Amino acid sequence: MKPAAFAYAKARSVDDAIRLLGDHKGEAKLLAGGQSLIATLNMRLSHPSLLVDINGVAGLDGISVENGTVEIGAMTRHVTLERSSDIAKHAPLIARAMPHIAHPAIRNRGTIGGSVAYADPAAELPACLVALDAEVDIAGKGGKRTVKAGDFFKGLFETALGMHDVLTAVRFPATGAGTRVGFAELARRHGDYAMVGLAAVAKGSGKSLSDVRLVYFGVGAMPVRVRKAEAALAGGSVDDAIKALDLDPQSDIQATADVKKHLAGVLLRRVAAQLMGDA
Repeated sequence: MKPAAFAYAKARSVDDAIRLLGDHKGEAKLLAGGQSLIATLNMRLSHPSLLVDINGVAGLDGISVENGTVEIGAMTRHVTLERSSDIAKHAPLIARAMPHIAHPAIRNRGTIGGSVAYADPAAELPACLVALDAEVDIAGKGGKRTVKAGDFFKGLFETALGMHDVLTAVRFPATGAGTRVGFAELARRHGDYAMVGLAAVAKGSGKSLSDVRLVYFGVGAMPVRVRKAEAALAGGSVDDAIKALDLDPQSDIQATADVKKHLAGVLLRRVAAQLMGDA
């Protein structure tokens, strides 16, 4: 299929992008990597009157590590994250997730900001940001603001972004000594969206864990923290953590709700082994 007709504008700055979005009163869409947007346009699931291209806006890409904090510009491509030595060293959870995202052609164009803003419930990066207790920087008509990743995702494809907002960067603590990460997902084919996935961060000493954060994706309308399972895993029992999984997934084209719950337990056992140094 072909998209419905739309106008095109290339933003010169973040302020220019905000102005263009405001001029079209909810009828405009930002074009970053376009890996999700172009598909929805072609299927006419989205029909904006204007595409605002932010690929030429300076200062929206890049990775920096300063004072124990990792900051990633919204226009940073997946492939850049995948190949970055700074990400491998200071954000290993992101590094573990990257090879699971679609295929190389998608990762060459897709951006972290686009993935987070699109908020697909089966996507890897939103769950990783919640697990990392990240912050999301947003610029809009009212100025700049920062939203915690746990508050950024509001529902199915819904976020804290307003119609005139531009996501500019994400930021989270660098992974230091004593912090462990785990990541696993199950998909029908490599590169497909996950039937179920799990991103995890914890403090560790030997087999003991504390400050556990377990965030599932593919099991709800947005990333899902399982706090009862976190507490049980910190108590030292993987079996108790699996029994405590407070998930209520819905059946979809990928799997039934019962299958998803079973797979969630399988992934928890795998990720717990990573956190405890057994995998």
